Amino acid sequence: MALCPDALWLVLRRRRAAVSCRRAYLYAFAADQYESEAHYLVRAQGAPASSGSSIEKLLGASGGGGGGQGEANSVADFLLSHDAVDALGKQSGLVERFRRPEADRLSRLASAEPTPEALLKYYRKQVDVHYDTDTGITTLKVRAFRPTDAYVIARRLLRLGEGQVNTMNVRSYDDAVKLSRQQLAESEAALTEVQARTTDFRQDSRDVNPQGTIAAQIGLVSKLESELSAARSQLSTTVSLIGTRNPQYAALSQQVRSLQTQVTAQSAKLAGGGNAIAAGLGDYERLRMQQEFLSKRSDAASAAFEAARQQAVRQQLYIVRIVDANMPVRSEYPKRALSLLTLFIALMVLYGLGWLVAAGVREHAS
Repeated sequence: MALCPDALWLVLRRRRAAVSCRRAYLYAFAADQYESEAHYLVRAQGAPASSGSSIEKLLGASGGGGGGQGEANSVADFLLSHDAVDALGKQSGLVERFRRPEADRLSRLASAEPTPEALLKYYRKQVDVHYDTDTGITTLKVRAFRPTDAYVIARRLLRLGEGQVNTMNVRSYDDAVKLSRQQLAESEAALTEVQARTTDFRQDSRDVNPQGTIAAQIGLVSKLESELSAARSQLSTTVSLIGTRNPQYAALSQQVRSLQTQVTAQSAKLAGGGNAIAAGLGDYERLRMQQEFLSKRSDAASAAFEAARQQAVRQQLYIVRIVDANMPVRSEYPKRALSLLTLFIALMVLYGLGWLVAAGVREHAS
C-alpha cells in the first residue's frame, strides 16, 4: 500500500530528528578513538622470490595461493580468537582498556565482567586483521580510547602472532622429522644390539679377531705340512741311499712322526671337534655381516634424518614486520563528518524515492 503525502512527510520529519540526534551524539557525547596500525608478512625461510609486483619481489612473498597464505590466514584467525583475547586479558587488562572513563556509554564495553562471548564480540569490533592476497601482507588495526592502549594492544598482538608462528613451527618440524627420527633410532638400536652380541661372542671365545686367528692357524698348519713333506722326502732319500740301519734314519723317522703329530693336532684345532676355531666362525661371520649391513642402514637413516631436518628448517615460518605498530597522535574515530554525510545521502535517496511514490499517488488520484 502506497504512503500518502502526509505520512511521507511524517517519516521524513522523524528521519530529520534522527539525524539531529545522531549529530548531537557524534559531536557532543561520542568519545574519540585512536587507531594503531601495523603491517606484517608471514613467510618461510626457503620461500622463492615472486615474479609479481615490485613489492612482492622486494619481500620475496608469493601472491594468491602461494607459500604462507594458509599460515598467514591461520595467524590472522588466531589474532581474532578466544585464545588471543584470553592472552591479552592476562597480559594487559583488556577489559579495563575497553572501559576507560573517557569512553562514552555507547562505545565502551558494556560490562566490567563480560562473558567470553560478549568480550570477543566487542573485541572484534575494535580489532581488524586483513590479509591481502595480492601482496601477502596482513594489516592489523586496533582501536582504543587512549593512544597508549591502542599501541600496547597492537604490539602485544604482534608478539602473540609471532608466538603462534613459533608454535606452528615446532609442530611442523616434529611432524616432518618424526618418521626419519624414528627410523634412525631403530637402526641405531639394532646396530647397538649386534655390536653387543659381537662383543659377547668375542668374550665367550676369548678371541678378539676370529678371522685373524683362523688365518694364522691355517698358516701354521700349512707351514707344518710343508716341513712334514720335506722331512718325508729327506727320509725317503736316506733310505734309498744308505738303508734303514743308519742312525740318521732313526732321527729322520722321529722327525717325521713328530711333524705328523703336530699337523694332526693343529688341524684338529682348526676344524676338529666342538672347540675348533672354525666351529664358531660361521656365527661370527653372520654377526659381522649384520653389523656391516646395519652400519650402512644407520648411515642412510642418519643422512635421511639430516635431509628431513634441513628441509623442515627451510620450511620454518617467521613474521616480518613491514610496518611496526605506531603510537597514534590524532583520533581517527568516530568519523563524524563521514557518518553524517553518509546518513544525509541515505536520507536524500529515501526522500527522492518517497517523492516519486507521492507523485505517482497524486497522479493516480487525479
